[in-house]
Amino acid sequence: MVRRNNIYSTIDWASIFIWVLLVAFGWMNIYSANFVSGDGVVFDLSERYGKQLLFIGVSILLIILIFILDSKFFAFFAYPMYGIIIFSLILVFLLGKEINGAKSWIAIGGFYFQPSEYAKPLTALALARLLSSHGFQLKEFKSYLLTGIVIFTPAILILLQPDMGSTLVYFAFLFVLYREGFSQNIMILGASLIILFVATLLIDEIIILASILIISLLLYRLSSGSNRKMILFFLFGSGIFGLLFGINYLFNAGYSSYTISLVTFSIIILTSFVLAIRARKSAYFKILTGLIIAAFFIVFVDYAMNNILKEHQQQRIYVTLGMKDDPQGVGYNVNQSKIAIGSGGFSGKGYLQGTQTKLHFVPEQSTDFIFCTVGEEWGFIGTTLVIILFISLIIRLIILAERQRSKFSRIYGYGLIAILLTHFIVNIGMTIGLFPVIGIPLPFFSYGGSSLLAFTVFLFVFIKLDSNRMELLR
Repeated sequence: MVRRNNIYSTIDWASIFIWVLLVAFGWMNIYSANFVSGDGVVFDLSERYGKQLLFIGVSILLIILIFILDSKFFAFFAYPMYGIIIFSLILVFLLGKEINGAKSWIAIGGFYFQPSEYAKPLTALALARLLSSHGFQLKEFKSYLLTGIVIFTPAILILLQPDMGSTLVYFAFLFVLYREGFSQNIMILGASLIILFVATLLIDEIIILASILIISLLLYRLSSGSNRKMILFFLFGSGIFGLLFGINYLFNAGYSSYTISLVTFSIIILTSFVLAIRARKSAYFKILTGLIIAAFFIVFVDYAMNNILKEHQQQRIYVTLGMKDDPQGVGYNVNQSKIAIGSGGFSGKGYLQGTQTKLHFVPEQSTDFIFCTVGEEWGFIGTTLVIILFISLIIRLIILAERQRSKFSRIYGYGLIAILLTHFIVNIGMTIGLFPVIGIPLPFFSYGGSSLLAFTVFLFVFIKLDSNRMELLR
């Protein structure tokens, strides 16, 4: 059944209205962050606020194009467009320009094109096409594999640039999978790894391993019932662990934490695996899997911190966790950002009156740290307004996603929600010191053509799909 509707009567104008407010308010703050007394030309392409106006104009043209296209275009060409962006991410390694330590940009005239920003909406399209394809069952191993390839192929290419911030955003797609029936155990595992990551940095590795052993022992005891052999074998492994721990720390025998980890977990995993096979209980295998993942993850965190992350990235994590205090070094940006936001008080210093802004105390104040400009000049009222606008948009998008009759549209909508929510939380969290500085923009608000155009396309493709939802009955 196909039902034709007047597109103007089915467009979600509420979402468009919020987009207009965010883009307009964002431009005002970009103008303020780059304003110099005496300048009077607004459309000056040598200034960021002039370029942002141009980007806004291009965004409007893209919106018109999106509404002209048939809704089925996005599903039909999802894979080809995904292939093009993967090619672009590879092309960056050959033709890319390095900015701020990352080779993420391709220069086109006086402007820069960042493929990693456009990869997010196109990955969402490809993921929606895959998950909504006929006969696709998310719980099958082949489906897990294909889904992982679609999500993490661009993520790995972006990591190699290297751009850690944009890479981490791709884990937001796991929430889309959860909405579509992904096992909640995977989500719990993800949350556990985050906790384990922080704990590994804050607490001695030996203490972490001992804690995991105790927790696993308790879980085995609850699962095994009267199986005393399981407890005895596990206590034996714990005893070996304690012996190595004592030798290393009391007698300074020189065993490394890696040696202790290897010997201890080899014994425990081997005995647990044998008993799990004999008992044939799925609970044993789940605990065993968690134990193996935890062991390797602890070792990987240590390796990544010392061999993958750059020095300034390591220091940002340490500063965020309170392990180090470096207000004049890697913590300078966040420290100045908090000063700027705090100095705004309840109502702010007034538009174009921010001293921290005018004296450029905060680097990247019109891009990653645009929120501190709002805090200084508009105060608590302005920052609250921005947060309300973003939350209102996200809630509205959730409502739209849930009313979709097409599985493709719903999955794509939740992809948009997941990425948008991640950017919103992490960017504002960076400016107030809750998260490490990983360099991701505030959608529709921060300066940058690639970010504005990509998120505008991301949003309005979904608004277009929603406007034609009645034509997609099946």
